[in-house]
Amino acid sequence: MRTDQRRSITVRAPGKINVYFRVGALQDDGYHEVASLYQAVSLFEEVTATECDTFKLRFGGPIDTSGLSTDDTNLAIRAAKLLAAHTGYGGGVDLTVLKRVPIAGGMGGGSADAAATLLACDELWGTGLGRAGLVTLAAELGADVPFALEGGTAVGTGRGDELSPALAKGTFHWVLALSAGGLSTPEVYSMLDRHRDDHRSELGQQPEYVKVETAVLQAVRVGDAESLADSMHNDLQAAALRLAPELTQLLELGESRGALAGIVSGSGPTVAFLVASAQEASELKSVLSRAGVSALTVTGPVHGARIIEG
Repeated sequence: MRTDQRRSITVRAPGKINVYFRVGALQDDGYHEVASLYQAVSLFEEVTATECDTFKLRFGGPIDTSGLSTDDTNLAIRAAKLLAAHTGYGGGVDLTVLKRVPIAGGMGGGSADAAATLLACDELWGTGLGRAGLVTLAAELGADVPFALEGGTAVGTGRGDELSPALAKGTFHWVLALSAGGLSTPEVYSMLDRHRDDHRSELGQQPEYVKVETAVLQAVRVGDAESLADSMHNDLQAAALRLAPELTQLLELGESRGALAGIVSGSGPTVAFLVASAQEASELKSVLSRAGVSALTVTGPVHGARIIEG
């Protein structure tokens, strides 16, 4: 029975770290084949979807969102409209996004917004696709959206959107070092392509097919942080460091002060430091904070998009 109070559904979805990321050769369609090991971490976006005749979007939370669009170019609005078009739903939705994941930080915050929006609207509108049906739509929105929906630890292939769950034991402790500015993912890929072209004679032919190495899969399977530290890799890291050279010093600082290893997450500029325990995470966060670096402690893996209210 409908009341005067508009119904709302609130969903939270996690940001992610790419603990392993390989990039294949540039394809004719302008894309790259990739192989990634994603881990969802305990830094969540929160989306509240409220009944509305039109499509609206606003932001809140601790992050400066003044540069974000609220029109059809925003991934959350695109997600809601895609679901409406796919299911024939004739209304709209009023979205409020509480942002905690760094913007343009290589942690998939926009993708988490889209995943949360899909789940919230499916529940709010009664469109009944469920998680399995939403994964297909999520892949149309971007490579990281299906993973934000599913969470946990997973291997991503193709453009990163073809997911296979990976067994993961225990909890991994991370310290995230945040940057004031963001990096454009297309710019980072372009820098990688230019670097490979410039050094083709030394690097040789780039692989068409890339995969996640067995060592990194084994490390998460047994929950061994030291083994994971030894096997983490990101093909985009060198390109990100060229575009943001200050990240090199940041990596050196963290690794010299207790981190098992540091890695640029995805296209950056967020740097993820893997540490052995919650205590060491707290200590490294303090070191980074004293150096003027904004830092957070998170754990992984965590679940994907979930309804928390409504």
